[in-house]
Parts: sequence; structure tokens; C-alpha cells
Amino acid sequence: MEENQTMVTEFILLGFCLGTRIHLVLFGLFSLCYTFTLLGNEVILGLICLELRLHTPIYFFLDNLALVDIAYACNTVPQTLVNLLNPDKPISFAGCIIQTYLFMALAVTECLLLVVMSHDWYVAICYPLNYTVIMNWRVCAILAAASCIFSFLLALVHLVLILRLPFCGPHEINYFFCETLSVLKLACADITLNKIIIFTVSVFILVGPLCFVLVSYTRIQISILRIQSKGGSRKAFSTCSSHLCVLGLYFGSTIIMYVAPKSQHPKTEQKIPFLFYSFFSPMLNPLIYSLIPPRSRVLSGGH
Repeated sequence: MEENQTMVTEFILLGFCLGTRIHLVLFGLFSLCYTFTLLGNEVILGLICLELRLHTPIYFFLDNLALVDIAYACNTVPQTLVNLLNPDKPISFAGCIIQTYLFMALAVTECLLLVVMSHDWYVAICYPLNYTVIMNWRVCAILAAASCIFSFLLALVHLVLILRLPFCGPHEINYFFCETLSVLKLACADITLNKIIIFTVSVFILVGPLCFVLVSYTRIQISILRIQSKGGSRKAFSTCSSHLCVLGLYFGSTIIMYVAPKSQHPKTEQKIPFLFYSFFSPMLNPLIYSLIPPRSRVLSGGH
């Protein structure tokens, strides 16, 4: 490295670069989304804690999902709002790296929780008589804890690989937060290893679980069609549809970003999927999951 090169101590987030008026409109829109995200997920947390009928595995995992959505929103949205009002305000190198680490850890945690929730529904609908034995509280706690621990350890690997790189050149990140690939582009070294690992992990964390979920829901659909009670069949199908909506929002936007071939216009088009993932998905999750009736009503087909 040349002597006249200095290490970067802060970054500038370029954001959307659409003009002051549009920035103010986006600030208002994103502020509303952020508020609804926090309120919606906090309401979910409160209801699950207060309502005894909701003290079941599916709502236990939903509780954890709400916590992850709150943490994810708090990690990315405030910086985006600040950037919309003051595009020239920098973010420190340490703050950017921490945001990148939390982004990766929380994203993987949410993915694993959604897979665990689909497994919970698979057991509940396909093996209802053995459900309480298979999905007991000890198993649920282990699954939730393992999802979180594995995610943060996996993100730690990415963090170590990023910190080994020198950042001595450009300091402008062409994104509205410290997204992993956008940060790597600024490194003054070869990032091939980082890209290979990110792609491999993305396939392992996204494509693999998605195939598992699709197989599980195929078997769930078969079991639903066998339910003689029209009420039970309708409630089970509506609940699974709610979960599939969340899965579609999450996996769809994330696969586009990390697995699908890159667009010829990454500076503009590739920010759109992250808008859905960063702002709209955490906000819509409470609304979608509010359609889920208590598990006992689904299995019994009661009204």
C-alpha cells in the first residue's frame, strides 16, 4: 500500500439521489412505515404476552419474529431517515460495520425463524395427535435459540472477512444504509473470497430452506384437503396462506439481491427489493399474521 493512502474513517451514504422535494416525501412515507412497524410488532408482542390462548408454539415463534423485525427496522431505518434530511451527514466506519453485521445477523435469523414456523405448521396439520410431543416447549426454545446463535455466528464470519480488508479509497456508499455488497465495493483489495462466501451462504440459507418450505407446504396442502370439516379446512388454509405471503415477501426480495443474476442498472433497480425488505416486510408481517386464529380453533375447525 502506498504511503499517501489513508484509511477511511467514515462513509457517506448516497441514498436515492432524487432531489430535496422527493427526499422529503420519502422521509414522510418511510417515517410512517417505521412507526407502523414499531407499533404493529409491539402490539403483537403485547397481545401474545397477555392472551393465554396465544401461549402456543406458533405464537412463541411469532413473538421472536416480531422482536427480530423491530431490531432490524431500528438498525437500518433511522440512518436512512437521517440521510434523507441530510445526505452529506457521514456515518462512522465503526457504525457502518456494526450496521452491516447486525443486518446480516438479523436477516439470517428471520429466515431461519420463518422456516421453523413452517415446520411447526407442518407438524400441527400433518401430525396433530403427536404435535404436543414433537413441538414441546423445550424443543421450541432450542429451535429459537439455535436460530439466533447460528445467525450471529455466521454473520461474525462475514464481519471478520470484511475487517481484514483495507478501506483506503472511495468513501461513498451507493445505498441508503451499509449494505454488505455495497460496502465491499469500496475495499482496496480483492473481494472475490467475500463474494463467493456471500453467494454460497445465500444459496444455503435461502434456496435450501425455500425448497424445504415448499415441500412442507405441499404436504400441508394435501393434509388440508383431507380435513372433513369445512371450517377447519378453511382456517388451516387461510393461516398457511398468511405465512406463505410473508415467505414470499422475504425470500423473493432477498433472492433477487443475492442469488439472482445482477441487473444492468444496479444503482437504481437493485435498491427496490431492499425497500420491500427493509421497510414494508417488517411493517406487513404483523398485519398478515394477525389473520392467524388460535391453534386450537384451527385444529378443531371451531368458529
